[in-house]
Amino acid sequence: MGDDAALIDRFLEMMAAERGASRNTLLAYRADLEGAGNVLGGLSGATKDMIAGLANAWAELAASSVARKASALRAFYGFLEEEGLRADNPSSSLPRPATRRPLPKILSVQEVDALFALIEQKLIVEHPAPLDLRLSALIELLYGSGLRATELVSLPRRALAADRPFLILKGKGARERLVPISDRARAAVAAWLPHVPAESAWLFPSGKNHVSRIRLYQLVKQLAAAAGIAPQRVSPHVLRHAFATHLLEGGADLRALQSMLGHADIGTTQIYTHVDSRRLVELVNSRHPLATMRHRVVDDKASAP
Repeated sequence: MGDDAALIDRFLEMMAAERGASRNTLLAYRADLEGAGNVLGGLSGATKDMIAGLANAWAELAASSVARKASALRAFYGFLEEEGLRADNPSSSLPRPATRRPLPKILSVQEVDALFALIEQKLIVEHPAPLDLRLSALIELLYGSGLRATELVSLPRRALAADRPFLILKGKGARERLVPISDRARAAVAAWLPHVPAESAWLFPSGKNHVSRIRLYQLVKQLAAAAGIAPQRVSPHVLRHAFATHLLEGGADLRALQSMLGHADIGTTQIYTHVDSRRLVELVNSRHPLATMRHRVVDDKASAP
């Protein structure tokens, strides 16, 4: 279990930095992971068959509790695989009780515009500060390409080629995907590159390594607060959700979105159709002529003698 403790700590650090998980969420994840580890005799070496046995151990629990525990384990093993700490992901054998999946947190287009307007104010001076140029490149890539926080901060120095408007990334499960890079993002990176030491292996260096997920998380929160947006509503992962939602609202194909986000299962991508559907319902209720017509009929009846 000693190895488990260190791995759980690293996983929870990622959840706090990349996903903006609250303290209560982190405590719940820790309890669920440690509880599963006690049942299995350890998480790090558990096999698919061992993990499948958790369904029996959780048989008396409510479906929502099973879903929460399974979600914690899926995220944990996905993290281990992505970080190269485990060669396989045994979580496919976890139970999948039928529960309603929560909609992701998103920002409106206007709120994202406010973030970029603040960055633009920092850059219109004659000699922008290097850290402001770095912030511009980070946010342009984060929102403009839907990168995961880990993928973004660990980009190699020469990840973006001048003659190639896309990246080829190796994401979860060592799956490669093509990520389009906007002209704005390429321009932002070009403005930042002269400030990257020539000997650096990273596009966003920090000391002997690259900028950490935690530092990216802090930068996003600080930017949100300065733009007048509640910091608890914003994280690197929320900007990834905004990228996906706004693309879908703009008419993007779901399969193309799946490819850009690096989802192995299109069911994961389909959550954004629910977000878009909710927006459409709100739009109909507030803007459709029938919305005002209904009220008018009710008012007419109420005023009739």
